[in-house]
Formats: sequence, structure tokens, C-alpha cells
Amino acid sequence: MAIIPFNKPYISGNEFKYISESVESGKISGDGIFTKKCHTFFEETYEFKKVLLTTSCTDALEMAAILIDIKPGDEVIMPSYTFVSTANAFALRGAKIVFADSRKDHPGMDENSLEALITSKTKAIVPVHYAGVACDMDIIMDIADRHNLFVVEDAAQAIDSYYKGKPLGGIGHLAAFSFHETKNIISGEGGMLVINDESFAKRAEIIREKGTNRSSFFRGEVDKYGWVDLGSSFLPSDMIAAFLYSQLENLQKIQSTRKKIWDKYDASFRGVLDKNKGVRLPVIPDFATNNAHMYYLTCASPEERNTLLSHLKGKGILAVFHYLSLHKSRFFEGKYNGLNLTETDKYTDCLVRLPLFFELDLNKQKYIIDSIHEFYS
Repeated sequence: MAIIPFNKPYISGNEFKYISESVESGKISGDGIFTKKCHTFFEETYEFKKVLLTTSCTDALEMAAILIDIKPGDEVIMPSYTFVSTANAFALRGAKIVFADSRKDHPGMDENSLEALITSKTKAIVPVHYAGVACDMDIIMDIADRHNLFVVEDAAQAIDSYYKGKPLGGIGHLAAFSFHETKNIISGEGGMLVINDESFAKRAEIIREKGTNRSSFFRGEVDKYGWVDLGSSFLPSDMIAAFLYSQLENLQKIQSTRKKIWDKYDASFRGVLDKNKGVRLPVIPDFATNNAHMYYLTCASPEERNTLLSHLKGKGILAVFHYLSLHKSRFFEGKYNGLNLTETDKYTDCLVRLPLFFELDLNKQKYIIDSIHEFYS
């Protein structure tokens, strides 16, 4: 039986040509010709004030934690239903992680629960735009403004997605994107820091260059460079940027195809599974757009979820569950003393992600849909 994978990386056309051009340029380390092309694309397409490619979204988040000067004892609020990198970046700086519950209608953080989590030690809020669907950023930014907090958007899944007409990643003080092979636009591994508060721009370059003012030296702004701040090696090779730039050239084609796949799933299930079988389908709030990063079902129970996964596996279909609640993780055992996060636990126990990738053809998608309907019949 043919296996339908959960994900298949898409090669858009010029990846290897551009990698060859990068090699032939004689500069394949960071900040070469294709890194600059990628920076220009994001700054012009989404009007981000400044962007810096990184080796991963994790690195971008770690840079953000350094930039906002996280120190031991500072508190950072974020959802428990997220990838471990969201928490790790701030925990590495000594922060106390304060977890918020998910919304009832969506795995993203419950914005209305945030105010009660703030203390005199709170330093930042880290909203995660789960599945590329925006958190309610007006609520979050209002809370941050009133309490003098930083907002770092975890936009790992949110490329080409919007909140009330504003691109995600362009609203908080800082933001982090991922180009991991499971994302809409990929470079294998890779990420990007977005700097919306220009007061962070110069220091961000220094942190990304191992704590040196090397970027200023190359621009001729100083006659020598040295160690001036904390930092690490967060720059990706220009070959990674070359791969990424080919993907960016095909952004609209990739997005259009993914949205057709997402819409077909939704049209096949809406009004059937959610009305008759008690399955919760994705919700896109009025303030958000859908970038078709993922399609998921939320089953009625953990037993139903596990049986569905087994059923699909028996059909040669690789569907997967997603995050495990971070507040119940082995690392956090004994550290969490907050409220019960009932919605977070619901998604941990019951959510199923379906295959969604550029080359998922109609016949294979129909087979997946029919297999799910067969299970629920």
C-alpha cells in the first residue's frame, strides 16, 4: 500500500541554480547576495522595518530574548500549547515561563486570560500564531502597552498571514519566523528575526554576529571590529538563503495551491463531522486570514484520536498529533503551579493534523477524506 506522507518538501524550481550562483560568487557564509535578496523581499513585500535571516526560528527567538534583556526571575507569558523552542529561548536566559490556556475555539492562546497572569515581574508576552491564524493582537498590544511589556510574536507558522490587514510578524516589537521543511516556505532549516522596534536594530546585528560590530565594519562605519556585546553565530549560510529565495519567488503559487487543498478538506468535512460526529474543525476568526499552513481535526476524546490515527495508518496515510502541553512536560514537572489549562490539554489529547503539502494531488486527498468519513461512519 502506497504511503501518503504527512509532509513532502516542495522544490519550486531554481533552488539548485541559485545555490550554484551563491557558490560561484565566492561568498557562501552569512550575509551574501541571496541573504540580501531575501531581506529585501520581506522588507518590501510586508513592509517589515528590518529583518535578519537566522539559522532557525529557535535562533530568532533566542536573539529576541537577548534583545529584550531577559534576566533570571523575569516572567514571560506564552501558551502551553506550542513547540518547545518558544519556551526554551526565554528559559535559557533564566526566565520563569508563565503558561496561558488555549482558546475554546482555537489552539492559540486565550487573549482574555492574559491580564490575570501579569505580575510585577512580567517582562514579555509571546503570542504564537498557531496554524498561521492570528491571535487577537489588539487585545495583546493593549495589555502590553498598559503594563509596559514587550511583545515577541512567534510567527513560525504564519508567513503570508494577516491580522486586520497587517502582516503577522509586523505587529509586536519583535517576531520570529521558521523556514523548516514542514512550513509553507522552506529552506530545510532556517528562520528570520523581524525587528519592528527600530531601537533594537543595531544591537540585533551585533548579537547575530557573535557579539561583534562586524556588520558596521563591512559597511565602512568603523575602521575595525571587536567584541562589544553578547552574541552567538546566528547567521545562515548564503546557500540556505539561495534555496529560500527560490521559494519566495514562488510564494503566491505555493500559497494558492495550499489554500485549495485546505479548502477541499474543509468543504468535505464542514457540516458533516462537526454537526453529526462531534468533531471540532478549524476556526478562522473574522480578524484573521488563513495561510493554509495546516488542516486539523479535534476529536471528541483521546481514545477516538488514537483510533483514528491507527485507522489512517492502516490505510497508508500518515496523519500526526501535535504538541504536548509544555506545562505537563518532563522538564517542567514540579515547576508549574498555575491554573488548570483545560483547553490546552484538550488539544494535546485530541488534535489530529492531516497531510497537507504542495504536491498532494486530488486523488490522494480524496482517498484521505474518504478514509476519514469511513472511520466516522
